[in-house]
Amino acid sequence: MGEISRMSLFIGIDSGTQSVKAVVLDLDSGRVVAEARAPHRLIEGLPVGHMEQHPREWAEALDTVIAAVAAKVDRARVRGIGVSGQQHGFVPLDASGEVIRPSKLWCDTSTTAECAIITRRLGGPKAALRKTGNLILPGFTAPKILWLKRHEPANYRRLRHVLLPHDYLNYHLTGSYFMEYGDASGTALMDVRARRWSPAAIAAIDRNLADWLPPLSGSDASAGTLRPELARRYGLSPEVVVSAGGGDNMMGAIGTGNVTPGVVSASFGTSGTIYAHAAKPVVDPHGEIAAFCSSTGGWLPLLCTMNVTTVTEQVRALFGLDHAALEAEVGAAPPGAAGLVLLPYLAGERTPNVPDGSGVLLGLNGGSFRRGAIARAAMEGVTLGMNYGLRRLAALGVKAKEIRVTGGGARSAVWRQIMADVFGVPVVGMMEDEGAALGGALQAAWCVARRGGRASARISDFTGGVVALNEATRCLPDRARHVRYRELQALQDDLSVSLRGVFARHRALAAG
Repeated sequence: MGEISRMSLFIGIDSGTQSVKAVVLDLDSGRVVAEARAPHRLIEGLPVGHMEQHPREWAEALDTVIAAVAAKVDRARVRGIGVSGQQHGFVPLDASGEVIRPSKLWCDTSTTAECAIITRRLGGPKAALRKTGNLILPGFTAPKILWLKRHEPANYRRLRHVLLPHDYLNYHLTGSYFMEYGDASGTALMDVRARRWSPAAIAAIDRNLADWLPPLSGSDASAGTLRPELARRYGLSPEVVVSAGGGDNMMGAIGTGNVTPGVVSASFGTSGTIYAHAAKPVVDPHGEIAAFCSSTGGWLPLLCTMNVTTVTEQVRALFGLDHAALEAEVGAAPPGAAGLVLLPYLAGERTPNVPDGSGVLLGLNGGSFRRGAIARAAMEGVTLGMNYGLRRLAALGVKAKEIRVTGGGARSAVWRQIMADVFGVPVVGMMEDEGAALGGALQAAWCVARRGGRASARISDFTGGVVALNEATRCLPDRARHVRYRELQALQDDLSVSLRGVFARHRALAAG
């Protein structure tokens, strides 16, 4: 790694839906030497489908965790900071850089009407794929901007800067309006093949929007250096570099070593994602796999489901179990959950695109109406939901031979075995589970090296010496259980398709 590795520390940040996490990477040893976490909240009491947070709470949590980890290390050795953030959130700023209203998040599904309007203005779904590489889905940023224009015109008239959550934290740290290819590709405003803003997508919302988007930058670039007042607050040098950063999936890819073709990663967190590095754009003609850019200079075909640990955590809370007890209940229940099949659309769903969906538990009877069976159905149901997209990735030529797993679900040995049995390939966890935060620290090291004159430095120069698999967590698929889960997969798929009309009717009835 050269000179940069000697005595250098890098702070990685992961700002998620529930909290902001920080790690400090000692590049010389390849070890994480400090960690901290601070929570933030969803805004309560919003209508169904609306999910929002105050960006100032992200910034306050960011300040807390950076100060906390800086106090645990030699501050003079800190060279860079890299920020990972939840994708797709819309942070609207006025001309002076003040937040106009709370951010609508990735899990906000209130923009289905705006998706239809933008798609129609682009010329239909096929034209949207041709002009941007992605369908216009409720999770993406573009429909959130049109929602503001249609529903809050007074706020929209104040709009002068559009940022994503991680961009806003970079702005907080540096004062710069900055956006890199990886996170920007999740806005649905970008032509991901050409790595530039799509004039057609912008015009479908407002031609003035072109002036409110930051210029696009490479992922090896720097967003700037620390603002002096923040440097003093943290006790760090104002010369500390803030790297481009990226979306949580892009940075999670770095943190799991998924920076060259052939590696597949899966995150079992609040949402679920499976993704792989690609040297060329991978555009799904059906639009189910997101055609994202990576935050390393490549592309990152990705599937996302909206309901993973949110489902298992609600089941755990319902039965009053701690995590160990939940694991024991699931482990004692038979594969197939005594005939229960869960359609886990508690927050609607993105892949497949069922924003009006809700949860459905099929197969309740006297023999299956038990705590363990319901808990196992929750784990199996969300894993089958992710496998829906993994099969689509395989159809596009991205086939997994092994899956590296991160997130809260990856900590469960029972769940990892379910993953292996459902996916039909080995599953293994990472030595450092905070993949997105670690990815931020690694990208910061790469950025500092490139700024320091090492123009040929590659991100793999840094991941190779740091990212490690935890072989003690490896699970191999059981052939008989895999066959069983293939049958359950077909049943869940059929249930999803057959109920889509029912979901829309039910939502209208519930709202009335």
